[in-house]
Amino acid sequence: MASIRCFLRSGKSAVSVVLRREFSKTSPAAVQVNVRDALNQAMDEELERDEKVFLLGEEVAQYDGAYKVSRGLWKKYGDKRIIDTPITEAGLRPICEFMTWNFSMQAIDQVINSAAKTYYMSAGAQPVPIVFRGPNGSSAGVAAQHSQCFAAWYGHCPGLKVVSPWNSEDARGLLKAAIRDNNPVVFLENELMYGVPFDLSEEVMHKDFVLPIGKAKVERQGTHITLVSHSRCVGFCLDAAAVLAKEGVECEVVNLRTIRPLDVETIEASVMKTGHLVTVEGGWPQYGVGAEICARIMEGPAFNYLDAPAVRVTGVDIPMPYAKILEDHSVPQIKDIIFTVKKVLNM
Repeated sequence: MASIRCFLRSGKSAVSVVLRREFSKTSPAAVQVNVRDALNQAMDEELERDEKVFLLGEEVAQYDGAYKVSRGLWKKYGDKRIIDTPITEAGLRPICEFMTWNFSMQAIDQVINSAAKTYYMSAGAQPVPIVFRGPNGSSAGVAAQHSQCFAAWYGHCPGLKVVSPWNSEDARGLLKAAIRDNNPVVFLENELMYGVPFDLSEEVMHKDFVLPIGKAKVERQGTHITLVSHSRCVGFCLDAAAVLAKEGVECEVVNLRTIRPLDVETIEASVMKTGHLVTVEGGWPQYGVGAEICARIMEGPAFNYLDAPAVRVTGVDIPMPYAKILEDHSVPQIKDIIFTVKKVLNM
């Protein structure tokens, strides 16, 4: 509101008039929420909505989880639904937290041979509604045994749904969808994203907000080249696109959100518009997510629209080094994306 005092003079008299003017305002985001809290809220609301939902994993109860993603849930729901000891219960909807997905290799037989195949092997009689979640991919200073990306590992296996969120909206909407799904869902988070805040609208903060599994999102419209990525690297792509825009290059950025099922249609539509494709991921190149995307494009209708070969930006094909300078050179950086885009466009 603004007050304007005007003096209207008629002869010797002066009249003071106060005029009030309304300024139009853009509605602000309802609240700023970091990725950790978005995950916590999603689990909290689903635990409250459905009494069959429960959480189990290493230190998820009294300790609030290794990365505090389950903070406050044990105090609210108690020992019967927030469980530190792995158990097997038919008819319930467990959320199993891995302190890191690197540790999931100790349970890979149960994830692949039991969870992923039971529904098929029981001829549809026994669904397996379970969510396996935890931090995935490279972190900082944790070396080779704690830095692997498992998107391609689990994305290879039929019977699983594999989700890889980037921001708080992804984390909140996709985790709620995963908990409600009747199939086993591998939910790949990123440790370095937990504390990053994003603005969320009132729609996203609604308790029934759910994002569809298997649907990608175009985060930035563009006309010259398509960048396809997932998890933390989506942010790198957006940063690279902002730099390239100053040089007249408009990048379209596609956030996969889901690794399996892969939203090939959205990728194809973007490539058919831009004529160029670069995939960006933190995992290793051989048999990776980018390799699968490139194969799908080559085998489908979008191949005839390419004006240059599709190119991958990936992690280096080595175990993760411990030294920071070597670690930085082992995972994609913004400068690597910019360099690759310019190479594809012959700039």
